[in-house]
Amino acid sequence: MAQTNVNIRMDEELKKEVESLFSDLGLNMTTAVNIFVRQALRQGGIPFEITTQTDPFYNPSNLKRIKQSIQQMEQGKLIAKTMNDLEQMADE
Repeated sequence: MAQTNVNIRMDEELKKEVESLFSDLGLNMTTAVNIFVRQALRQGGIPFEITTQTDPFYNPSNLKRIKQSIQQMEQGKLIAKTMNDLEQMADE
């Protein structure tokens, strides 16, 4: 099968991060991109959902709670719990 080169541009730090991830998975960039392309062909589109939605954890309600927690922490209003305390709370 004939081969060809494909050149793409990406942020240098992003490339380093993804190469590290792929290395952990036993892949190199070429193999990973080929897997992506083959999956796109098999599925007839991008092989994952593309959305403008962010992680549901970061919804407005949770962001408000996070900001409040940060403010409390900065004011020294901390509540310390052990893992046992948290497990007991979860069981209740």
